[in-house]
Amino acid sequence: MKSLFQFAVVAALAFGTATLRADEGKEVTLSGEGKCAKCALKETKECQNVVQVKNGDKTTTYYLKGDESQKFHKHLCGDTAKIKVEGKCVKDGEKLVVTVAKIELVK
Repeated sequence: MKSLFQFAVVAALAFGTATLRADEGKEVTLSGEGKCAKCALKETKECQNVVQVKNGDKTTTYYLKGDESQKFHKHLCGDTAKIKVEGKCVKDGEKLVVTVAKIELVK
């Protein structure tokens, strides 16, 4: 019985550490088509930047958040543009969300 309890404690600690690491996010650099999730994609009730990255036939949409993303929104609301984004990416349910550290137009 004592070893079962020890196993449960070790398993709980390992699971907690894995969950913490998943929430920390992964540093990413993405290049793709920047759009407004409300105006262009009709997916949200409020304006929000997204970047859609194509990989072959598959398109992945990353939802952008943070002050840098909000400041940049004037370039994407009602229009689309090629952009490059750097930040931390986490999975929020089925969505990939990037907290933007840097965002710029690609010329």
